[in-house]
Amino acid sequence: MFSAPTDLKHNRGLIADPASYAKEAGAASWLFLCGDEFASMEGGMSYSDVQSAVPDSENLIADPPRPFDMDVARRGVEALDRLPRPTLVTCRTGPRSSALIYLYAGLRSGASVSEVLEQAEADHAPFVQVEPLKDWIAQGLNELSASYPGNEPIR
Repeated sequence: MFSAPTDLKHNRGLIADPASYAKEAGAASWLFLCGDEFASMEGGMSYSDVQSAVPDSENLIADPPRPFDMDVARRGVEALDRLPRPTLVTCRTGPRSSALIYLYAGLRSGASVSEVLEQAEADHAPFVQVEPLKDWIAQGLNELSASYPGNEPIR
């Protein structure tokens, strides 16, 4: 049975204090999905804030107006394979970061689209309210599963 990963955490809204957020999560690493323009927005933060908060991080810029496509999916899965756990995955408010975590977990466990979406609904994952992100998960599981056939993460 598919379950959400416990060593990956997505945000559910803006992050007021990146250092405190990372400390409370006990994070060893952070995958940040936002570009520089997010830092200039009210409630925003920068990749340098992330780098100051954790020992290991990566920046995969995938916030609007950039496409959230299969290239992002592949690069996100590869980054999550590299980063030590526990790992924070954040976007501006949570939908894209939660979608990436559920896609990753589904690929790594060999779960079906319906299993992943059912668990995400039960967990109230932020992406379940955004139909294009549910479609992105389905596309990712269908297209990328041959490359990630339920293997354990590479570390």
